Amino acid sequence: MAKKKTAPRIFHELLNRNFGYYYTINETLYKGATPFQNIELVDTPEFGKVLLLDNITQVAEKNDYQYHEPMVHPALCSHPCPRDVLVIGGGDGGILREVLKYPTVRLVHFAELDSDVVNFSKKYLSNMNKNSFDQPRVRINFTDGRAFVEKRSEEFDAVIMDMTDPFGPSKMLYTKEFFRAVRRSLKNPGGVFVMHSESPISRPAAFRCINTTLRKVFTHVNILYIYIQMYAVLWSVTVCSDQTDIAGVKVSTIDKRLTRYGIDDLKVYTGATHHAMLTPYPYISDMLKKRAPVITDNNPDFPDSHI
Repeated sequence: MAKKKTAPRIFHELLNRNFGYYYTINETLYKGATPFQNIELVDTPEFGKVLLLDNITQVAEKNDYQYHEPMVHPALCSHPCPRDVLVIGGGDGGILREVLKYPTVRLVHFAELDSDVVNFSKKYLSNMNKNSFDQPRVRINFTDGRAFVEKRSEEFDAVIMDMTDPFGPSKMLYTKEFFRAVRRSLKNPGGVFVMHSESPISRPAAFRCINTTLRKVFTHVNILYIYIQMYAVLWSVTVCSDQTDIAGVKVSTIDKRLTRYGIDDLKVYTGATHHAMLTPYPYISDMLKKRAPVITDNNPDFPDSHI
């Protein structure tokens, strides 16, 4: 007797209270829980393998580069010689994969709260992370990212934070006090800090608050705008520094550095797209002119924290 075929599951995800998207799931490959969150790995016809944490899409194997390349290369290509890098979060390993493409990088500290996510990703997402966790230049620290940063001073050329949205365990990594600790952890004013800064479309209040708060700490705050299919919306990544202004780096300089570093396998990042991603639509520029609360330890909640 032939095995009855299971009907595909339609997965719906809200991006705010009034807007969301869906995709089809062929099957669930793994479902469980860590001490911090629920975890699920699904197979989909559109994205390949998709990692869900607390029922929120985190990364899709098919086109993760749409997110991971802009999170790494605009900052590291703008820095004259990135050597010591801290990655906070990013338990799927995609950020590590991109950072390790830089031959100048001698050490990457990786700080992740949830060891189960890393172990899971090593087992099930190795095609995406290219076994980056096991590389000799990587030092893995299973710890709270904020506590790790607050113990460091003048240690890193770049800090890249790949966290879940600003609520739950990640909430205190979006405050002015934490950003000041990140600034102190940079070796010098040329050091860079990178983080995703939510969507100006689906979470405009969070987008404004994050960038308003960053501008209270750093001199240069540059926003990159990217369409990321696995998040189904225009997304943003913000690169901050007191001295390194990624908007002032020439197209030719970026392309020459990529060639010198031997990085020739990128799918979205070039010198030209570096500057294209920095160009906001006029309505987004107007959005950023509006007043927004500064996020602090005493007031860490965002106006649109809850869907």
